[in-house]
Amino acid sequence: MPSYWEKTYQSRRCSAEEAVQAIQSNMRVFLTGNCSVPQTLVKALSERAHNLHNVEVTQVLTIGGGRIAAPEMEGHIRVNTMFISEDVRAAVNESRADFTPIFLSEIPLLYRSGEFPIDVALVQLSPPDEHGFCSFGVEVGVTKTAAEMARVVVAEINPRMPRTLGDSFIHVSKLTHIVEVDYQLPEVKMGQPSPIQKAIAQHIAELVEDGSTLQTGIGGIPDAVLQDLGDKRHLGIHTELFADGVIDLINRGVITNERKTLHPGKMIAGFVLGTQALYDFIHDNPVVELHPTEYVNDPFRIAQNDKMVSINSAIEVDLTGQVCADSIGHRFYSGVGGQLDFVRGAARSRGGKPIIALPATAKDDTISKIVAELKPGAGVTTTRNDVHYVATEFGVAYLKGKTIRERAQALISIAHPNFREALSARAREMNYLPKLYTGVGLKG
Repeated sequence: MPSYWEKTYQSRRCSAEEAVQAIQSNMRVFLTGNCSVPQTLVKALSERAHNLHNVEVTQVLTIGGGRIAAPEMEGHIRVNTMFISEDVRAAVNESRADFTPIFLSEIPLLYRSGEFPIDVALVQLSPPDEHGFCSFGVEVGVTKTAAEMARVVVAEINPRMPRTLGDSFIHVSKLTHIVEVDYQLPEVKMGQPSPIQKAIAQHIAELVEDGSTLQTGIGGIPDAVLQDLGDKRHLGIHTELFADGVIDLINRGVITNERKTLHPGKMIAGFVLGTQALYDFIHDNPVVELHPTEYVNDPFRIAQNDKMVSINSAIEVDLTGQVCADSIGHRFYSGVGGQLDFVRGAARSRGGKPIIALPATAKDDTISKIVAELKPGAGVTTTRNDVHYVATEFGVAYLKGKTIRERAQALISIAHPNFREALSARAREMNYLPKLYTGVGLKG
């Protein structure tokens, strides 16, 4: 005889077209992100859009959600993103979509406080277990809290969504509409790190001690760092996201999580971005726990991990140590994300090391990313007061407790050699360096 939850499940099954009828004009809709975007529901909503007006879709990073940010959606659907992904970047910079700057750790708290009420949440889940609980799978971070606070929860149930453990479940009784789907999740594949990324990674790897807990994301530099840690022992993971690169280190016994001082034996994250191999790895894996972002990215909780090492990227760093990671001048590019959450958490960790990593140049060595001053309009993602380590392919600058003069000297020393003389001259003009400073002694 079917259980109560099984009867509930069957009674709430419907098509995607029926489900999106719950979305009416002037509503705010949450769209789950990353590789968890509910593709069938997004398609149905985009097809219904001409019947709607003034619908706000709030989201963070999305992969495959770009239909609702298309030019023809103007007046019908307007995206409000809290992290700018590639599929909405043009819309944001053409003022067809909105960007809300906010720390990743504070997004769910915004939903929970009632300051940012959600009418409908569109999510993608694993099938229910024998108790009627579905897992949020690859994206728990922001989505779980949004679904808990929404008045209506419309869920795709996909058998290909891995069942992840941790604080990652929602009961069938909380779902108002259930749409059964069956498609492969999008994949984000690791590229081969470039020689510059490998050089940066080597400098970072030297800072990682045995027993460290890592925050590392996705991209060439994080991938290269992971490839360079094969001789380390008893590493742990506490990060907003991880990718395929951790699998090899776990299989080789490099990542054991055994010496973590918070959640020993467990990898803690908010979401994952990777390939099917990663999805298979995390499915029902008791070593992996996904939790909401307000937990994972809480700087005070991060700091409970001894030897916490955070590795984050930047678009440019000025000679005082200010880090811009979210915009190119006035042009918005991404968002604050969890960078400052982890920088501050690692800074307060016993033996912790917050690291900012970036190539010294861009566009075939024609632009220096170590700059005398940030571009007009550039956002300060991480303040000069928070920065400890900055790494490029030319070395590591340690800025904690350093004067402006010492910071400028250290950062010029890890800039590309082609730009050091000009940076030194500009630093003298701004009185960061003595007028007689010649740059003698800088690394070549």
